[in-house]
Amino acid sequence: MHRVAGYMAAGWIALAGAVAAQDNPVVVELFTSQGCSSCPPADDILAELSDREDVIPLALHVDYWDYIGWKDEFAQHAFTGRQKAYARTGGWKMIYTPQMVVNGVDDVVGSRPMKLNKLIRKHAAMPSHVALTLTRDGEYIAIRAEAQGGLRPCDIHVVRYTPQEQVQIVRGENAGRTLTYSNIARSWDVVARWDGRSLYEGKVKVGAGAPVVVLVQDPEDGHIVAAARLR
Repeated sequence: MHRVAGYMAAGWIALAGAVAAQDNPVVVELFTSQGCSSCPPADDILAELSDREDVIPLALHVDYWDYIGWKDEFAQHAFTGRQKAYARTGGWKMIYTPQMVVNGVDDVVGSRPMKLNKLIRKHAAMPSHVALTLTRDGEYIAIRAEAQGGLRPCDIHVVRYTPQEQVQIVRGENAGRTLTYSNIARSWDVVARWDGRSLYEGKVKVGAGAPVVVLVQDPEDGHIVAAARLR
């Protein structure tokens, strides 16, 4: 496990047919890096989660290990900022890789599947307070969110991701290895602030047939209150 301590506090950074989130899928975000020798087991666990319908796994590659010999081609500084924001709201003293964050609230070392599965079961058992529906319309997706209980204002996040890609690592801690990465977040946008009470409806251009995830997230505590995916 690779750790980084003493970061500066950061606010929430915008990484900015119909499918409904009726089964209340649990979102698992893996903060990982191609330059981290501890990360491949967690990357493999995330790949296994990709086959489940009750979990939405996303790999967010961070950039703070790029200096040790290998620049991660998937890394974005905004993903590092998102991880720092989780640490701030969660009261964690440091960030590290591989770190998994479950529904924006709980964190676990990404190579510990038993504890991860326990957290997934915990969040899957919680009631959903949002009916979230996605509909694909050519290059656009239509987003519909309806509150089913009292909510604070929430942000609507749209995430475009690559389902799978292989990378040959030639330098750094993983030099000589060919690694497979799954559900790689490539763009992350906050497209709206929803008041959490009235019906929300919006359209976002994502590209025809592009895999996409939509999250409804409380910007104050990071809790992901609803999620849906179009593969």
